[in-house]
Amino acid sequence: MTDDEKPGTHRPSLARRAAETIRRHRGGMPGPFRRSFWRSPIRGPWLTSVLGLVLLAGVSVVFVTGLLSYAAYNPDLARINDTTPGKGLLGFYLFSWPTHPVWLYRVNQGLHVTLGLVLIPILLAKLWSVLPKLFQWPPLRSPAHVLERLSLLLLVGGAVFEFVTGVLNIQQWYKFPGSFYTLHFYGAWVFVAGLVVHVGLKSRTVIRALRSRGLIRELRVGTARTQPESPDASELVSPAPAAPTISRRGALAFAGAGSLLLLALSIGQSLGGPLRRTALLAPHGQDLGTGPNDFQINQTAAEVGVSTAETGLSWRLTLDHVGGTGHLPLRLSRAELLAMEQHTAYLPIACVEGWSTDNQAWTGVRLRDLARLAGVSHPASVLVESLQRGGTFRHGVLSAGQIMDPDSLLALRVNGADLSLDHGYPARVIVPANPGVHNTKWVASLTFAS
Repeated sequence: MTDDEKPGTHRPSLARRAAETIRRHRGGMPGPFRRSFWRSPIRGPWLTSVLGLVLLAGVSVVFVTGLLSYAAYNPDLARINDTTPGKGLLGFYLFSWPTHPVWLYRVNQGLHVTLGLVLIPILLAKLWSVLPKLFQWPPLRSPAHVLERLSLLLLVGGAVFEFVTGVLNIQQWYKFPGSFYTLHFYGAWVFVAGLVVHVGLKSRTVIRALRSRGLIRELRVGTARTQPESPDASELVSPAPAAPTISRRGALAFAGAGSLLLLALSIGQSLGGPLRRTALLAPHGQDLGTGPNDFQINQTAAEVGVSTAETGLSWRLTLDHVGGTGHLPLRLSRAELLAMEQHTAYLPIACVEGWSTDNQAWTGVRLRDLARLAGVSHPASVLVESLQRGGTFRHGVLSAGQIMDPDSLLALRVNGADLSLDHGYPARVIVPANPGVHNTKWVASLTFAS
């Protein structure tokens, strides 16, 4: 005889205790799996739809500027320019990156990074508004529900991954199990796939929710007059709402204030000027001084293994060609380069992390003049190689349009002074609207192709 069968024994079996628990919660699961656990009276389709619409508009801009940032590297020009060689159709490439306007990459990447930061409070508010859905029980109810949950997994997982890796990249804290560029690129496509499916599944719900109450009217409703939305199939509305402690207007204002704070603490790294002092969240946001070389850098010479011994009087620029004419390679000293016709261009440096410098006065030899000297009058590309040891961007390939632009230089001086070692002495490339990592420093050789 078991204990449960003995007279006077009152120890229910595990199955019986589970059944009693389920009956006690009227067929639901305990804790957060029970709908009545979530008691906020402002949760509902309307608030979720407003936050989702803002997030959709912002993320669309971030995605497009991300694709443009990818195009700025001219990935189809050479394999070394492409950080995602196995991308297939995902890395479609429509045009060669232009050199004008000169602020193009600066604005594109500044918008991409700054808007991404500004959207973080909106993303967090949106996740809060749908938190009960993550604990929905049973988790899978029908094939349509399975598709919705899968889209949510891609959407939420992709969003968190993209925003977290983006913030870590801005802070240059590279704790990734691989290249940031590769992970961020594929993560973006996973996120967008989930977003497209989710928008398709929820578009009617969103339209219906937004029509149920006007935005202006809702923004006039204070906490005391806040009422829960009518229950619907979304199950976001609590069946046992508590008294309101904040209105929907207050929730939107709270998320908006967070976005404005992040905007104020980061936009200065892209705009420069007096706002640079407010860029407290940006490693490259602050003013460094008033000297000719006192502007932002990404990596120092010491960090990449470039020494003064390699950049001294013994340094020579090697000029070579593929398919040109003449006796090459040529080896030119810095003094010989300074003796050539010099040009000055006023250009910023803009980097993938979103930071940029103000316009600097770069002086040096035009790349197209060096191409002619190398025997290539109509260059198709140029391979630029650095003294830098290791790293993805120790070399890069520039396009014909970039070479032939009159403001594309092998710069020897900046703001009236010789380049500092950290800014690329004895010579660096500077090209209008070019990503900062392709404005190669400590140039060792230029190989032109016709």
